[in-house]
Amino acid sequence: MALDKPYKDVPGTTIFDAEQSRKGYWLNQFCMSLMKAENRERFKKDERAYLDEWAMTEEQKQAVLARDLNWCIRLGGNIYFLAKIGATDGKSFQQMAGSMTGMTEEEYRNMMIGGGRSVEGNRRIGEDGDAQAHRQPQGSQGKQGKH
Repeated sequence: MALDKPYKDVPGTTIFDAEQSRKGYWLNQFCMSLMKAENRERFKKDERAYLDEWAMTEEQKQAVLARDLNWCIRLGGNIYFLAKIGATDGKSFQQMAGSMTGMTEEEYRNMMIGGGRSVEGNRRIGEDGDAQAHRQPQGSQGKQGKH
């Protein structure tokens, strides 16, 4: 029985839910293996051979080799696990996030310091801008606190 997923209509957003977790299990396990120095060295020495030790799909392996984090996320990767790939490559989380948004690290940092991405074009499909602008996701708090 499929669960109702009202969040599926957020443009450009992949929600890490139970389905994504199952899809990306081995991809995320691979990422967690990079917490150990000896595994990072083995991966850097021969990335393909190390990836082939994991029960990942070929597409997941290609996404890792391409360092395409958005692709990895669509294939079940969780950004907090994927950050281990960036760390292995000597990249900061900020550099990784910038690459995922098509921005330089500086552009990404400045956007975040400036309050984040505009809601324009980032609303749920079918919601009017006025209603969305005054609503926060259930259970979240913005900089102004609870509404």
